Amino acid sequence: MRVAVVAGPDPGHAFPAIAMCLKFLAAGDEPTLLTGAQWLDVARDQGVDSALLAGLDPVDGDDDADSGAKLHQRAARMAVLNRPGLEDLKLDLVVSDVITSCGGMAAEMLGVPWVELNPHPLYLPSRGLPPLGSGLAPGVGVRGWLRDTAMRALTARSWRVGQRQRSAARVEIGLPPSDPGPVRRLIATLPALEVPRPDWPAEAVVVGPLHFEPTSAVLDVPDGTGPVIVVAPSTAVTGTQGLAEVALESLVPGRTVPTGARVVVSRLGGGDTTVPPWAVVGLGRQDELLSHADVVVGGGGHGLVAKALLAGVPMVVVPGGGDQWEISNRVARQGSGRLVRPLTAGALTAAVDDVLSSPGYRERARQAGESIADVADPVRVCHDALARSR
Repeated sequence: MRVAVVAGPDPGHAFPAIAMCLKFLAAGDEPTLLTGAQWLDVARDQGVDSALLAGLDPVDGDDDADSGAKLHQRAARMAVLNRPGLEDLKLDLVVSDVITSCGGMAAEMLGVPWVELNPHPLYLPSRGLPPLGSGLAPGVGVRGWLRDTAMRALTARSWRVGQRQRSAARVEIGLPPSDPGPVRRLIATLPALEVPRPDWPAEAVVVGPLHFEPTSAVLDVPDGTGPVIVVAPSTAVTGTQGLAEVALESLVPGRTVPTGARVVVSRLGGGDTTVPPWAVVGLGRQDELLSHADVVVGGGGHGLVAKALLAGVPMVVVPGGGDQWEISNRVARQGSGRLVRPLTAGALTAAVDDVLSSPGYRERARQAGESIADVADPVRVCHDALARSR
């Protein structure tokens, strides 16, 4: 099967796309990755054929303050720009990241079936849930039902505006105004991070997290006999700023954390952060690092959360914007971590101490990770979808 996997350059979307390509390769398929320039050589080093996703840079007239316009109008323009390259690939299937929707539009223009890749839980609105992003659990009783109904009504207008913007953008590039949607939605998360809903879409399939490590380097954990605290600041532009610096200043062995504790800050960028002797800062394989960790401090992004749960490591989540608030609240409700907001030294050290001293957090993290047993194989889902679409 010849398949294109389309995703923007944000690590939270590009890395799952690379992981998906590697799964296709292992199954004997022929994937081509379309993404930002910074990840092309990284993917090629893994044996993945890669090409630049055209049109990522804004042009005059783009309104990035209008998220609907940014998502739909730019997607339509990018679909036109990338159509010739996709057509040359003689594709059987396109897999398009949920926020890089140009891939789906281009596939529709070419008459090729397409699958949507969600590198996180399903975020479609539901008649049985409060609005996604609120971080709230479904309401209980009459008051809970009234609360959720009122909140859904308040957000429905924005959803309808977005749908109208999408329809207008589709018409501009010659597509019908009504979006038929993908033949499948790959929900690349753990079942433990999903919330039951009465209207789960028939085309949506939970396939488990898609993780890719952008380096082969391994960070050495400093010597010591105490717990290992892994700090992984968010890679998203909306992530909480200064997390690494606050952690290094406040998590002091023998004073605010147990004697002999070690702090390892794992992040893509370097920086001029002052590093105390009980800590190390750098880029290294997080999967290997988590095998040593006793607690993870992170921004609540789905990638790190899913990695930590798969490793059975409890968390302290310090969410920023985007979907981090939603995921962090799910972690807290599931019992595998503590939520800290706003970030202060006192709140961070108290949360880390609580998680380290309470075995229940680790047990709940282990249970969440074990939910991976109930997911489907994403490659098989794609093959089945293609067979049914013919």
